[in-house]
Amino acid sequence: MTHPLLDLPPLTAERFASIEQGVADLLSTRQDVVITQGEALLPLEGCIRSGARPGSTALNVVTGPYGTTFGNWLRDAGARVVDLAVPFDTAVTAEQVAEALSAHPEIDFVSLVHAEAATGNTNPVAEIGEAVRAHGALFMLDAVASVGAEALLPDAWGVDLCVIGAQKAMGGPAGVSAVSVSERAWARFADNPAAPRRSYLSLLDWKERWIDAGRTALPHAPAQLEMLALEACMDRIAAEGLTAVTARHAAAAAATRAGAVALGIAPYVGRDAEAAPVATTLRVPEASLVVAKALAAAPAAPLAAGGGALAREMVRVNHYGQAATLQSVLGSLTALSAALPSAPDPAPALSAAESAWTEALH
Repeated sequence: MTHPLLDLPPLTAERFASIEQGVADLLSTRQDVVITQGEALLPLEGCIRSGARPGSTALNVVTGPYGTTFGNWLRDAGARVVDLAVPFDTAVTAEQVAEALSAHPEIDFVSLVHAEAATGNTNPVAEIGEAVRAHGALFMLDAVASVGAEALLPDAWGVDLCVIGAQKAMGGPAGVSAVSVSERAWARFADNPAAPRRSYLSLLDWKERWIDAGRTALPHAPAQLEMLALEACMDRIAAEGLTAVTARHAAAAAATRAGAVALGIAPYVGRDAEAAPVATTLRVPEASLVVAKALAAAPAAPLAAGGGALAREMVRVNHYGQAATLQSVLGSLTALSAALPSAPDPAPALSAAESAWTEALH
């Protein structure tokens, strides 16, 4: 018996290259794009292990749990790491980054997460990029949660390594990711004897065997279903329009914050400008218990408790991808209101959310 997902013709090099070009168009980049066939931690680790080495110094901006992971990888690669950590309920500022760079002129690599879905904050990459560019360091950006949810312009912002994933605002699977790589980054990788080679982590392998070879023969069999899913995500974004997709995510965030306040819940990230459009985090005592109760009544609600110690105090509303809709936001608020110990009337929250949604889109 044939199956539409199993009995597919082989993915050609031409089709693979066209999907790469689609990613480049989505990012408005002229840099090389490498599609990595795995979750986005794969290219993130590949970038760090290719760009960092003994004798290098990295500024690692920590605004959430992924920054901690990047610092560990940087140290493993032999780099000296300067951690710039800020409270997870805020964003880092360009001034803080500039001060750290000025205090450590030897810094030659900067790692930053754009939007932190885990903590609900987002960082001002354009302004930070100016500071990094003036300093001359290589700039790596984790844009997995921000792509499709807010503006992302790696070339204009001076980003040398921009990593994206399909599983958040793009509305796709977690098993495919991509990275745009500047000429400066390629030169740094090639000059690093410790950069992964003949390895699944190696970006240089892809450059030498695929990009430099004219993109005529794939180095290995592609992860076909994931590649086609990535293509479908980009087709869906193109059909709706990237501006409309990002506006929908911003509206979902505004509606969730307004509804939560009406329920008497404080947003975890206090300032609207620092709140990520991909997910809204809320301060809720006994968060894990509240989420469990909410999901028991509404299993499809895009709710989660914070990770680790944050499970005691944070609820996350994941309004990304196909969940970035008013209906999804209203469903989440209704489920939360019923799960809170005080069981507040959800009507004022739903009205506030609807008004905020409408205002955000007009």
